[in-house]
Amino acid sequence: MVERKDPKKPGKPGTTREDRLKAALKANLARRKGQARARQAAEQDNEKDEG
Repeated sequence: MVERKDPKKPGKPGTTREDRLKAALKANLARRKGQARARQAAEQDNEKDEG
């Protein structure tokens, strides 16, 4: 078979898998918090409209 050589971008020097996972987890948590806040605000708006 022909061996492919993918031109992958090298990460920052010293960036480990653990560091990347920490950053991804932090971004995910921030996104989920934002979604929860948006849901809560929408529920409050619906309660104001009904009451």
